[in-house]
Amino acid sequence: MEVEDEEDPIVEEIPVFLSKNLQGNLYLFQYPTKTELPNHDDAVVVNCCVKPFTQEVKVDFGLNIESKHYDSFKAEQFAVAADGKHTYGTGPAKANERPTYKRGIMDKQAFTSTRSLTDISKYIVGIYADKEVHLSPLASIVQLRPALNHFDKDDKRRKAEQKAQSDDVDEEEVLQQVTVKFARGPGAAAAKKTKEQRGGTYNSFVQRIMDEPWCEAFWHARNSSTAEIERHKLYATNHQANPSLALNANDYLRKLLPHDEQVQQVNTMMMAHPVYNKAMLKTMPLLEQLRVLLKDARMLSFSDLMKVLSDHVDPQVTADKVLALLPQVGILLHGNWVPRSEVVYPEKMLSHANGATAEQMIRARDYILFRFSRTACLYRTQVMAAVQLPSAETLDVLRTVARVNATKRWELLVPPDKEFEQKHPDLVQRQELHWRASEQLYNEMDWAKETKRVRKRSTRKSESQSTTMPPPALNPNSLADA
Repeated sequence: MEVEDEEDPIVEEIPVFLSKNLQGNLYLFQYPTKTELPNHDDAVVVNCCVKPFTQEVKVDFGLNIESKHYDSFKAEQFAVAADGKHTYGTGPAKANERPTYKRGIMDKQAFTSTRSLTDISKYIVGIYADKEVHLSPLASIVQLRPALNHFDKDDKRRKAEQKAQSDDVDEEEVLQQVTVKFARGPGAAAAKKTKEQRGGTYNSFVQRIMDEPWCEAFWHARNSSTAEIERHKLYATNHQANPSLALNANDYLRKLLPHDEQVQQVNTMMMAHPVYNKAMLKTMPLLEQLRVLLKDARMLSFSDLMKVLSDHVDPQVTADKVLALLPQVGILLHGNWVPRSEVVYPEKMLSHANGATAEQMIRARDYILFRFSRTACLYRTQVMAAVQLPSAETLDVLRTVARVNATKRWELLVPPDKEFEQKHPDLVQRQELHWRASEQLYNEMDWAKETKRVRKRSTRKSESQSTTMPPPALNPNSLADA
């Protein structure tokens, strides 16, 4: 029995061409508020404007005023609300003001654009014809939505009329505001100028967008000869083969996605912890091996650590060599080894929840390790009050060395190893000296916590005692007797 080829057979090959005839001038219009039925293919465009720098478009579509669904009375109300009573259709035009509706009736609907995407480098327009695919790069993708400027003009006109009516009062009764300005030195002026230069970048950019004038454009109907000529520019005129397509798969991928151009740098501190296998551990020095094992295991007994090293990494490793290097990356806690806080939280790291710095996390973890050296269990609320970290960060720090037991208290991940402590009293004594050197700092953290909680209550108590129970008067006779 013959085995059939598992690969899919090639049914047809279709050539793909890239057309750059409209590069930098091809816009894609989207109408999010319109359905499939009332499209704009046959609509009459009254006016069209473009802002080339900001890539904004404004299109006025004419309304069918002869339709039976058109409300003439409401259209006149909209025109009067936008332009007032004096429009081109009903009276003389106002000076230096362009009316919204020249005929005195709402006969058009304006659409303005917003950019839906800032990076359109990965989007193209394609045409399939004569068993060929022609692709054209886009200059921008904009979404056209109805612009209700006539309501804005109505509100603005009403406010102007109300202001004009309120200004018709006696000038003698009007209070004038006096503003006093104090001159500043040259240093303050320079500082203000520097601040404006720093903070005014966005404001200047927005102002430049608003100040860009609208450029009148011509709208050609879909079936016009000009539109047909422009549509033909979507087809590539050069049908020569692209040499990049003759490359093999790996070379073509490198040419398509170069590693040294426009590659987004990924912050390694925000990535997940790297995963190491036995082959990678064997290539590392012993100190780095201990660092990785302690950080991944969170807490290890010395016997378990030696078993992992001898069975999976280096069978020739000795206990004396490991004990000589362990204090550099680990801390002895009740006979077991935990990684140092600097190993768990490297420099310039930020917590995932609230962005706490590495220094804050290290300080909190060192406090937790000290408290576990003095007691068997901790409460998270007490730890959170002492280290002054949010609940999420406190929980993350506790999980590096402890777990919750049945009584809702936090205990160490591994039970104490008394045997190791008896075999190596020098290491235990050295670690105890380190705890004693830092004991004052951790006690001050607890004192600050207790002070914040009871200071106000103790003050009230002392005041009440001093007012309700005054000291007894001294008896001169008793003093004489003494």
